[in-house]
Amino acid sequence: MSTETTKTEVGSYFISNYPPFSQWSVEGLAAARAALDAPPLIAPGHSEPAPLGLYLHIPFCRKRCKFCYFRVYTDKLAGDVETYVSALSREIELVSRLKIMGHRPFRFVYFGGGTPSFLSGKQLTSLVDRLRANINWDQAEEVTFECEPGTLSQPKINTLRELGVTRLSLGVENFGDAVLEENGRAHLSGEVYKAWDWITAAGFPNVNIDLIAGMVGETWDNWKDTVARTVELAPDSVTIYQMELPFNTVYSRDMLGNHVESPVADWPTKRAWVDYAFDELAARGYAVSSAYTLVKDKNKVNFSYRDNLWHGSDLLATGVASFGHASGVHYQNEPDWAGYVGALERGELPLHRGMKPTPHQLLVREMILQLKTGRLDVDYFRRKFAVDVMEHWRGVWRQFQDDGMLDFDADRVTLTRTGLLRVDALLPAFFEPEHRGVRYT
Repeated sequence: MSTETTKTEVGSYFISNYPPFSQWSVEGLAAARAALDAPPLIAPGHSEPAPLGLYLHIPFCRKRCKFCYFRVYTDKLAGDVETYVSALSREIELVSRLKIMGHRPFRFVYFGGGTPSFLSGKQLTSLVDRLRANINWDQAEEVTFECEPGTLSQPKINTLRELGVTRLSLGVENFGDAVLEENGRAHLSGEVYKAWDWITAAGFPNVNIDLIAGMVGETWDNWKDTVARTVELAPDSVTIYQMELPFNTVYSRDMLGNHVESPVADWPTKRAWVDYAFDELAARGYAVSSAYTLVKDKNKVNFSYRDNLWHGSDLLATGVASFGHASGVHYQNEPDWAGYVGALERGELPLHRGMKPTPHQLLVREMILQLKTGRLDVDYFRRKFAVDVMEHWRGVWRQFQDDGMLDFDADRVTLTRTGLLRVDALLPAFFEPEHRGVRYT
């Protein structure tokens, strides 16, 4: 995407991996299976394999947000939930036997969705009990659990604390009820405050609030109020995404099918809103941790999931449509219910597609992901990939420096605030030529 783009058009903007997901294929599954069935690789110059993480996808939601593009289900009954939990437990059992595990403890665990907190306290306890029959995360430095405020209760929050969750991420998105309703969110602001009291009482080590800049119906007054209310709650971290419209959202289908104008604020407006939020939070002592995240206390809060994944860790993906990374090979699980559950009923891993990146593509992947933190340690890439990224992309660095996006020297790259706010628009400049014009997802 060009840095001159202003309107929020249909298409993926947020970059979370490389090569683009559209380039992964069924033919790439052989490499993925081989990686999963072999001991973890030990990189040259290292004595141990990469850290190991676990992702669990819980695909249920009370409602589907109009901007949502994830694999979620809003029409499943209690029996369906039990079917899925059983399938996920079976998948964990199969994963626990894979050679890729290599007797490594999980460095981080992430319950994502969907809405993991859609599950009842009883269902959560049952799931974790079944998981622990084959794995444990006792040594994990971070166990993250995503929550939708309206699905929470005090007993459920206490259950999450007892199950070892260390980081709770609360999907607030906005504090304006009219905006929440317009965008199809299942909760209203009153439920945020109710849940916040329970969360605070439970004493989680790290609580994050998610916001989205650019929701349909948002205004400057509404955004300032949302930021002020976030500041009042004083969470350990705040994550702010800029609204995008991938191809399979309700809003995107309306734009493409009915040829309506984009209902989402343009990119300059969204960047201005995030810039304002960064300034307001910085004035209260928060520090910028990435293009999306601010933290209240850098000594207390780290992001194990993010930082390990962006430095090439292994991630074992479980659940329908989830994405994993094993010994440098990408893979994705079956993207639909029948394929996922059916494979596990047959006792098979529910793998759908994969891709084995080249060494250069792995370099690009780590570099563009780490750029999202706003900083790049050039020597890291010299040591790990034997490549001087400053020389390799010197023309790109110079152009971005001239554009006011970043500064650099021989050892480091530092994004300016201007560059940080549009980092996802900058990253395709580092893609290989064959991937710059293709659909990302």
